[in-house]
Amino acid sequence: MIDVKKLSKKYIVRKMVDSDVENILNLCYGNKLFYQYSEANPTKEEILNDMHITPPNIPLSDKYYVGFFEKDTLVAVMDLIDGYPNNETAYIGFFMMNTDYQSQQKGTSIIKETSEYLKSIGKSSIRLAIDKNNPQSNHFWKKNGFNVIKEVDRNGWIMLVAEKKL
Repeated sequence: MIDVKKLSKKYIVRKMVDSDVENILNLCYGNKLFYQYSEANPTKEEILNDMHITPPNIPLSDKYYVGFFEKDTLVAVMDLIDGYPNNETAYIGFFMMNTDYQSQQKGTSIIKETSEYLKSIGKSSIRLAIDKNNPQSNHFWKKNGFNVIKEVDRNGWIMLVAEKKL
């Protein structure tokens, strides 16, 4: 079980709830580059779906759709799955920064603190998927120690599965 409050020492971290959807949507609207390369759409319905969907055979209790806050400002959103694709691994299904906080190493700080916490609870790696053609995402995850382990074609949308050993 993940204690979301321990994912960061710099930010207030809490699970997001349905009533947070407007705040999440506003954060997403600011990230136009991400949506140029993604099949996802920043809509209330899509966000609510993302908040409640899990990979096959993963219970909702192992999903942590969390917000990182500085006072009342949503700095970042992360969808974190405990024990996927195996018990030793955590999976980041989604991570997005508020554009006002980008290019300041704050996203890197969040990923570093999250990685340190996950290692402290016995996780050996973190996995995620990156849109192959998104240069911003590719640069960010590579800079943060994620290495591509395979390519996956999802109906013409090429995703890079990347992993960071903890």
